[in-house]
Amino acid sequence: MLQYLVLLGGAMNATGSLRYIRDTLRGTTKPNRVTYFMWAIAPLIATAAAVSKGVTWAVVPVFMSGFCPMMVFLSSFSNKRAYWRLGALDYVCAAFSVLALAIWAITNQPTIAIMLAIASDGLAAFPTLIKAWTYPETETGISYVLAFVTASTSFAAVRNWTFAECGFATYLLILSAALSISVYRRRLYPATVAAE
Repeated sequence: MLQYLVLLGGAMNATGSLRYIRDTLRGTTKPNRVTYFMWAIAPLIATAAAVSKGVTWAVVPVFMSGFCPMMVFLSSFSNKRAYWRLGALDYVCAAFSVLALAIWAITNQPTIAIMLAIASDGLAAFPTLIKAWTYPETETGISYVLAFVTASTSFAAVRNWTFAECGFATYLLILSAALSISVYRRRLYPATVAAE
């Protein structure tokens, strides 16, 4: 039963990403390439490691959380209007994200590894979170809403409520909620936005 929930979560993630890719190809969505490249790397490395250790169904969400951002990253090169101009903050976040990823790759402590994976992913997400808040029209919000739902389904497979098992899923839930709110805040709270 759980494998079907995992596949459903993967399908929802793919659906949201396809919408994002479609809008990127049209030039209406402008992904931050630093964010999407870094979002792809860590999960794809983790997928390879998990498969080498014999993990089967449980690796599907991890693979999809790397594969989908990689497809967004690659699609951003198809349209000259479909990318976000990078600034100093993007490069600083990318450098710290790479550093956290490198330390994550060499540590043998599961809790530290998860914390560093979250740090790497979060630093990569920071420029897109700022962009989504400031320029929500450059994002496809439904992809983040579906990512929130997908992250929620991962808790159905939890057997031990430990940081090792729930930490990254909790982070993904918080991040996708923050991105969704950033994109849709002008629709949800028009009076607050007008006061800014």
